[in-house]
Amino acid sequence: MQELVEKVLINSQEIQKRINDLGKRISRDYKGKEVLLVCVLKGAFVFLADLIRAMDVPLKVDFIACSSYGSSTESSGVVRILKDLDYPVEGKHILLIEDIVDTGLTLNYILSLLKERRPKSLKVCAFLDKPERRVVPVKIDYLGFKIPNEFVVGYGLDYNGQFRNLPFIGVLKQEVYSQK
Repeated sequence: MQELVEKVLINSQEIQKRINDLGKRISRDYKGKEVLLVCVLKGAFVFLADLIRAMDVPLKVDFIACSSYGSSTESSGVVRILKDLDYPVEGKHILLIEDIVDTGLTLNYILSLLKERRPKSLKVCAFLDKPERRVVPVKIDYLGFKIPNEFVVGYGLDYNGQFRNLPFIGVLKQEVYSQK
């Protein structure tokens, strides 16, 4: 599968260093509080797994699944909830864990949904950000990496369900997704 990657954008060592730094910072900010980490499936689960091991605060984990891509490389702009939360969020400190912020439409939708449920606090931790693609302004409180407008895979991010297991963030060769 690595032969289908044009270039490595962020290697596994850079990823682990940044996640350790984020975990320490989040732990400082939530010291003395329990936090509910809400992971946006499927792409953020690898990031979440490493992030919680870098954190030193009481925490719970829950999952929400939405779709705005399907099997395409471009967001459709229509967000659908495929799996909702198991835990109530009212009165809780919520940290939303997102794999990549692109247009901001999905993140904005999830944040609006969670705000309606009256959490005590609501912040965002995103692994990757493509600010030049933003359509809706969203605030990212904790950010892994800003990246250029290229189609990336690896470390949980996929194309058509594949490439999630790559230990790095790589740019997918265009011929892979232009064949469809």
